[in-house]
Amino acid sequence: MRPPASHHHPAPGAPRRPPRLLIVEDERRLAVSLARGLTAEGYAVDVVHDGHEGLRRASEGAYDLVLLDIMLPGLNGYRVCAALRAAGHAVPILMLTAKDGEYDEAEGLDTGADDYLTKPFSYVVLVARVKALLRRGEASGLRAVHVLGDLRVDTSARRVLLDGSEVALTAKEFAVLEELVLRAGQVVSKAEILEQVWDFAYEGDPNIVEVYVSALRRKLRPGLIRTVRGAGYRLEAGG
Repeated sequence: MRPPASHHHPAPGAPRRPPRLLIVEDERRLAVSLARGLTAEGYAVDVVHDGHEGLRRASEGAYDLVLLDIMLPGLNGYRVCAALRAAGHAVPILMLTAKDGEYDEAEGLDTGADDYLTKPFSYVVLVARVKALLRRGEASGLRAVHVLGDLRVDTSARRVLLDGSEVALTAKEFAVLEELVLRAGQVVSKAEILEQVWDFAYEGDPNIVEVYVSALRRKLRPGLIRTVRGAGYRLEAGG
């Protein structure tokens, strides 16, 4: 896979130092191709080729994002991801796999991955996902725990408490709620949620956002997320 030519623009909203990415991928040609493309985008990129080394490097805590293949020698990606989360590392993880199927995606996200991309993937989509995860990581890193009335959202631990009781959310439900929480009291459009949670290249039904908002209303409280006709959704800042 050859990435398209880049104009060496740094990622939008990037800090002064370039964001550091770790690629854990045993397919060496793919790993080198990704590293070259992402370096040209303005990122600092390191590459390792097995699970044990990937876990060791990611555990050092110096990375802003980890691109993690699932089929790895040593430790597979699921186990690397689960070990990082169990040790309290909240670094965004984008899992890469040649497998396809909802079961694999559910397993990857249940171990704590933030997003999932199935090979072969578009390089443009990969960059969009990386940028979205870095933006989310920066925003949630400013204040990891958000308290809105009796709603408490911990973006690092990915936990939601309402009236002191934990609410179980799927990975996508949590991601939609997170976008609303980070802009509590403001109107967030469907298009913005789609771009942040699914990525700009999503070609499915945009009404998928309504499905997830409805699920959140059922699990949380009906009046918590308001629909602003023709504009989007607003999470009531008072909780």
